[in-house]
Amino acid sequence: MAGSDVKVQLISDEVAADDNFIVTAARPNTTATLANSSFASGGARLLAVSTAGTSDNGKTTTITGTDVFGSTISEIITSTGSAEAVNGAKYFLTVTSVVCSAQYAGNIIVGSQAGAAQSVLANRVRLRGYSIVSGGSAGIVEFVDGTPEDGTVLFKARTIGTDNTTVDNTIPDEGIVFENGLSIKYTVGTIDLMNFFYA
Repeated sequence: MAGSDVKVQLISDEVAADDNFIVTAARPNTTATLANSSFASGGARLLAVSTAGTSDNGKTTTITGTDVFGSTISEIITSTGSAEAVNGAKYFLTVTSVVCSAQYAGNIIVGSQAGAAQSVLANRVRLRGYSIVSGGSAGIVEFVDGTPEDGTVLFKARTIGTDNTTVDNTIPDEGIVFENGLSIKYTVGTIDLMNFFYA
């Protein structure tokens, strides 16, 4: 009798957003010193650049690192003229460099947002089922064919919002095919733990 070909991927992420996790307050001429280069959850995060100066309109910060599948990515975040945070739109699994176009008038910090993503598998995969343990807030979990930035959302699930409440779903027949790999998008605080069953 043949064994099952179904495997499981665990995602557990309760690490809160941290606005200076990557770069603490500094005014680098070009390349910033990294305080951290990856996240304790093992997942990828949206990043944000915050300025303390008020005359930094148009200055840019280029962030380079890897995406959920380990491929190289970069993002240019352009600061405004007032002291505020500017959010990025790419999910960084790791950060290898943060480079400023010019020295800022005030300190900058670079950190993580609550938007997160992780990969289940980088190759073609069939999702057979999932189990999601809810965090203390309700939220949406997106199932993406490909990377969270450029892939196609094939379907979504909703967490209940009651802490430690579990939602289990089995997908019928052969499951849902993700031709370009499967990544999961979620918001920190809406999930405690997720298991994805795939073949």
